[in-house]
Amino acid sequence: MIFVAIALAIAVVILATQLLRLRRRFAPLETLIEEMEKVDLSRPGPLLPPSIDGIGETEEVERIELAFLRMIRRLEAERRRAGSAALQAQEEERARVARDLHDEVNQSLTGLLLRLEAAREAAPPELEAELAETKALANQAMRELLSLARQLRPTALDDLGLAAALAGQVEQLAHGEIEAEFAAEGDLSDLGDDAQLVVYRVAQEALSNATRHSGAAQVAVSLQRRPDGGVELEVADDGRGFAFDDSEGGLGIAGMRERALLIGGELWIESRPDRGTTVHLSVPGESTA
Repeated sequence: MIFVAIALAIAVVILATQLLRLRRRFAPLETLIEEMEKVDLSRPGPLLPPSIDGIGETEEVERIELAFLRMIRRLEAERRRAGSAALQAQEEERARVARDLHDEVNQSLTGLLLRLEAAREAAPPELEAELAETKALANQAMRELLSLARQLRPTALDDLGLAAALAGQVEQLAHGEIEAEFAAEGDLSDLGDDAQLVVYRVAQEALSNATRHSGAAQVAVSLQRRPDGGVELEVADDGRGFAFDDSEGGLGIAGMRERALLIGGELWIESRPDRGTTVHLSVPGESTA
């Protein structure tokens, strides 16, 4: 019996030792699995967790780690390519619609104006005022159409750059009933085309919300180039604000977030009822080249 007890004790010690060795051997694998589970394709910024490099202590774990790193880097590269292609497709469609509005619809409105003028000149006096009012409405529709075409394809962005294009947007607001101001800091001349488009479109949508939906009296737009090359955009208004549960999918918010994600950026909104709204866009440095 003594020998049996000793043998059992030795077996237990050996088994415990082996279990400890196995746990130490596979602990890096558990850490790797935890880091893999943190990867979120919908999260802006780099997909690669910063703590994953150097996890492996065994050949098997190192091979899994290297394969995972290669997969993540391919996903990051593919996301950048897909984002750039999506932005280009969106802008091409906007440009096509802008051309159609300018060339076809505008031409039809011009013909309508000419016919209205001819009808007004030939009409009896009691109809002249009504035809003049109709012509004025057609003129207003033409101006709004041309303004929409310019918004769909902003030539200022191509000709003058991001800061000047945004300044022009803000200046248009200042000519109306809204008090608007714009401030830009840092050199934005080398900002990449995709980053410029996203920043411009987000600002455009935020300004549109401020003027059409919020009832704002004041709007402030700030654009800043960070030391790391990234960009910060902020559009703030003093309008009525909103509760996020009521407008999370409306007011163009989903579209702004999707655009930000296409270049690895992050968009968030601060708003409360009757307290105004602030739209923040942060673009990482690696996405601005």
